[in-house]
Amino acid sequence: MKKEDCFYFGKVVKTHGIKGEISIRIDADEPTAYLDLKYMLIEITNKLVPFFIRSFKILGNKAYVALDTVNTIELASSFAGKDIYLPLELLPKLNDDQFYFHEIGGYKIIDETEGLIGELEQVLEYPNQSLFQVFREDKEILIPIQDEIIKKVDKKNKTIYIRAPEGLIDLYLNS
Repeated sequence: MKKEDCFYFGKVVKTHGIKGEISIRIDADEPTAYLDLKYMLIEITNKLVPFFIRSFKILGNKAYVALDTVNTIELASSFAGKDIYLPLELLPKLNDDQFYFHEIGGYKIIDETEGLIGELEQVLEYPNQSLFQVFREDKEILIPIQDEIIKKVDKKNKTIYIRAPEGLIDLYLNS
């Protein structure tokens, strides 16, 4: 399976116990939506390798996982720091006004006062804040992705309507 057909699910943090279990940090809004996982893809030397799951226990955004072919602490420790992916079809379905970041590339961004800002280049993900990256007049504009700013998502017309904080867009265009 190719990485572009998958989404980032989390990371192996360390081993758990002495029988080859691993502890993972899940990067999902609702980790319990994945309680019935049958397998996960672990990135090893730039390839996604499938591992079937023997047991999967979730506690907050952490999970303790036993994989079918991993039964020693030594083997489990080789997974520490590895990224975990799942196929896109395992993403939970969203309401019409919600979106996954990988879905919205190329959407038009329209502000209530400024009008068309431009086309969404990409979503920049930082630890405390994700941002829309848009270019207008060869200038980069970064818009925080927050419920208070996003007013409407029109998936059919590939458009996101926003109300940017006063002066934000001018700050980028006039600098």
